[in-house]
Amino acid sequence: MPRKAINKETIKKNTISDMTKLGVYKPEYDRVIDIYSELCEQYEKFTKKFVDGGYRYQTETMQGGAKKSPILATLETLRKDILAYSDRLCLNPKSLESVTTENPKKSRLSEALSMLE
Repeated sequence: MPRKAINKETIKKNTISDMTKLGVYKPEYDRVIDIYSELCEQYEKFTKKFVDGGYRYQTETMQGGAKKSPILATLETLRKDILAYSDRLCLNPKSLESVTTENPKKSRLSEALSMLE
């Protein structure tokens, strides 16, 4: 199993590779991929802090109550942002279904039948 990519450049390289395999990569998307890679890197770092902090999901308020910890709120926001960017980059099955690539691949059967014509 490959090691998790936690730096921006590795995430970017892996994202471009995945998009190329899916047939949806274009160099024009590099700016969006940069942002997506940064978000993923931040998510990995904050997740590590959250785990190292013992999964503290609440903090005490000045009034003695409890509220969601800032790190948990940040992780939730990053998750939503990552999902939105992964949709735009066609990196999940739902978004990929709605995309048509410019060079659709033919099945082997289609290729064989077209050769008979």
